[in-house]
Amino acid sequence: MFDYTVSTNKNVNEAVESLEASLKDQQFGVLWTFDIKDKLQEKGLDFEKEYKVLEVCNPKEAQRVLTENQMAGYFLPCKMVVYDDEGTTKIGMPRPTALISMVNDETIESLAADIEKRLISCMDQSV
Repeated sequence: MFDYTVSTNKNVNEAVESLEASLKDQQFGVLWTFDIKDKLQEKGLDFEKEYKVLEVCNPKEAQRVLTENQMAGYFLPCKMVVYDDEGTTKIGMPRPTALISMVNDETIESLAADIEKRLISCMDQSV
């Protein structure tokens, strides 16, 4: 599967806060949060759904992956989303292993698998 997605009873903002705390425990930081709803409305477009995109990075892991293969930078930082799907809050991400498989480098595939496992753990703890 390309993605990993979980549902939670929390609202979008609560889910973002919970996810940020779980990520911090794993030494991942949120570089920035992009609020799609606010940005589209700012541009005069009608979009009512809560949808936030978090750009997530662990500097040590980024350095490890980029040292092995600079093409991995095409997938950095990791992207996670928190959004409202018809009353249910979802937390999701493209699987790092699915993205990195496009590079065809077994060394970084194992690194991506470890990162993916840790990010999934963060998501699971956030529900």
